[in-house]
Amino acid sequence: MSPTPTRRQRPAFDPAKPFNELPKLPPEADLETRAILKACIGARAALAELNAATGLVPNPTVLINTIPILEARASSEIENIVTTTDRLFRFAGDQSETLADPATREALRYRTALYRGYLSLTKKPLSTSTAVEVCRTIRGLDTGIRKVPGTALTNQATREVVYTPPAGEATIRDLLANWERYVHADDGVDPLVRMAVAHYQFEAIHPFTDGNGRTGRVLNLLFLVEQKLIALPILYLSREIIRRKSDYYRLLHDVTARGAWEEWTLFVVAAVELTAQWTTAKIRSMRDLMNVTAGHVKQHAPRLYSHELVDLTFVQPYCRIGNVVEAGLAKRQAASEYLKRLCEIDVLKEIKAGREKLFLNKRLLTLLTSERHNVPGF
Repeated sequence: MSPTPTRRQRPAFDPAKPFNELPKLPPEADLETRAILKACIGARAALAELNAATGLVPNPTVLINTIPILEARASSEIENIVTTTDRLFRFAGDQSETLADPATREALRYRTALYRGYLSLTKKPLSTSTAVEVCRTIRGLDTGIRKVPGTALTNQATREVVYTPPAGEATIRDLLANWERYVHADDGVDPLVRMAVAHYQFEAIHPFTDGNGRTGRVLNLLFLVEQKLIALPILYLSREIIRRKSDYYRLLHDVTARGAWEEWTLFVVAAVELTAQWTTAKIRSMRDLMNVTAGHVKQHAPRLYSHELVDLTFVQPYCRIGNVVEAGLAKRQAASEYLKRLCEIDVLKEIKAGREKLFLNKRLLTLLTSERHNVPGF
């Protein structure tokens, strides 16, 4: 009689030593407990509703230019890079981005990394090279896989070392190759579970000297797009992580220290469900505000109205004369008159920024920066 196979003993974890014995994927744990499978059903339903909501907005650029800004701000704040939604929209998509403060520029690079990663999925699957490009964009540096030893994560309050990731480029690349194979494994495991596992592993490998958390959160959204669980990278997933930041780090640590996979997976799947519901509600309220705005313009400036012009004020919450010109809606003088007329009927608010004039869709910004989804009226 053959001996009953036994599970490998989990390697001892010493936070002060490089965790080169980080177990490879898949984990030797039950990843499909009753609680996890039940949670996945709810999360998948919420993601399906989110996908349906994206179809309510005819111009997808409205969503791509707005929701990822919220994600960029929250994901950056998790790493103590703090800016405001207002500043991000003010400096987004314009040469004046270089004039923004360092935190705002860094958060905007996160938004850029997410969009570039999304476009890259049409050319190649999610991979280690995707992660490298995402990290380079976020940091604005020509960085690569960590080669030098000495990286350690510390408790910011006590300065105590809580985790030392694997050291040595060969070890890190070997673990990343295993991570990449797992991301694309055809093993029947629910993709949401696989995302939770892959996110832990990427953070545990900690392949870069900086930017690992933000890179890992971008990869989560790209994975959901690649798995066709969301059509656009607009899930505001970092909202729930920033709300439960201490739980996020505690549960990551518990997987490392004692293999607590179920608690971690349930946290991630619940975060997906909650943020999908929140994002869906926000998109619906944006759609309603677009309709209200269009009706207001038709009533008070019928000769000016076009759905393309109204759309533009939602694509660019801080609209510039040049945006109208670039969209082919008018030449410069006429574009200026259009925007000023929208200010006269209280759709936009003119703001002077140095020599430049900005035209703010104040109701949209109020809606986007609010936790609630009430549509501001005229």
